[in-house]
Amino acid sequence: MDPDPVTATKARAVFALGLIALLTGPLIGGVIPATIALLLARQTHRQQYAARGYLTGSAWLRRGRRLAWAGLILALTALVVAVITGLLHVAAPGQDFDANTD
Repeated sequence: MDPDPVTATKARAVFALGLIALLTGPLIGGVIPATIALLLARQTHRQQYAARGYLTGSAWLRRGRRLAWAGLILALTALVVAVITGLLHVAAPGQDFDANTD
């Protein structure tokens, strides 16, 4: 007898971590949950393949992986914006002459 198909619990964990990564991505804190979600997604995908169709939840896994990548992209964008803002602040032209000079 074949076992009943079961939803992978790790697939929902990947989705939850991906959602957390998306929400905290602009604060650069989304890198950690996104990385964990992507590592867990790879592991879960291998388990689903080895289970030959008896381990379901690929939709949760796919959505979680997309959310994790979006969180990484948001974190990278926030980092680039912060670096550019910092460089512009440091390179701001200052007053090089006396205040009484026209």
